Amino acid sequence: MSDFDAQILESQKQVAETQARISELTGRIEAAGAKLKTGADISIDIENATLEDVHRHTELMNANIAELIMGLDDVTAGFSKDFDEMRSKTGWESFVGIFSDAKSEAMRQERLRAATIDDKLQDLIAKSDTIVKLLEGQLAVLNDHKGKVEANLTATLTEREVTVGELESVRSAIQALDPKIIELENKISVEQDAAARTKLESELAELNKQHNAMVQDEQVKLAKSQTLERYIEKGKTWVDSLQNQAATQMVLINKLQTDTKQRVVLYDALTKSLKTAQQQDVAHRINEIGVKTDQEAQAAMAGIGAATNTRMAEMLEKHEDQMVFARKVLEEKAKADERFARRFAAIVEKHDKNLYGG
Repeated sequence: MSDFDAQILESQKQVAETQARISELTGRIEAAGAKLKTGADISIDIENATLEDVHRHTELMNANIAELIMGLDDVTAGFSKDFDEMRSKTGWESFVGIFSDAKSEAMRQERLRAATIDDKLQDLIAKSDTIVKLLEGQLAVLNDHKGKVEANLTATLTEREVTVGELESVRSAIQALDPKIIELENKISVEQDAAARTKLESELAELNKQHNAMVQDEQVKLAKSQTLERYIEKGKTWVDSLQNQAATQMVLINKLQTDTKQRVVLYDALTKSLKTAQQQDVAHRINEIGVKTDQEAQAAMAGIGAATNTRMAEMLEKHEDQMVFARKVLEEKAKADERFARRFAAIVEKHDKNLYGG
């Protein structure tokens, strides 16, 4: 197994661990929401729903995947070198050419036929697709959990709005009762008749009883409102975190998908360049031996020339469309690279400066 394949397996492991942490945290928030409906205390559940563990695993996962993407870029950059080496003769082919140009060229042609650049490109695209699927799976998980928490938040926000309304009503009732209590207390203080005084004190006791019940209800509703507020803030923080994580996944996916387009364009351009060089070599050899062949061979060469010219004309006609498409892909890649570099500046710097192990 190559280092790159091992790194992909490590990324898959980290994605699974991160998803487990995400599910655990969402589960705690949902459990707290269920307890909240029964009136149970959820303070401990909310405090246990920490984001630190999730963020730690998410950062490790994204750093590993970003390293994979940088590695794919390095492999892509090596394609040009591979094609240059294919175009040129090897040292042994050049040595053989001292004694026989034909044998040297035959060796080069055989090497070109056996070249594995296409296999390397397909392997690179396959690895890109594997990482994209990994990221798309993670993005789906993030969006799923974001939907769950948002649904809980919507219900909780409605419940808190009702609770705050009830709290304000209780407070208004308490404020309305205060003047009545003060008025009775004043009447009692000046009342001389024992019977009347007793009646007033009974009324005051009843009002105080109502007042105390309202104050107790106010405290209960205030505590509930505060609990709901903490739950809502925790939920909002988690939704924001999921949204940010999703944004990161989309940046990574966009870069990989754009890079894959660019690799296909690059491969196509390099392949055509290589074929053009081969056609030129063949044309020169045909021209050199043309004067020594008979009329039938000359006619065959003329046919080859006509076919080549026709093909060249078709290529020239398609050239504009190809250039427009290639330029568009390169523009998309530049934008994707810029977004990637902004979000993963530290990883890019470490890669570019070879600061591994520091």
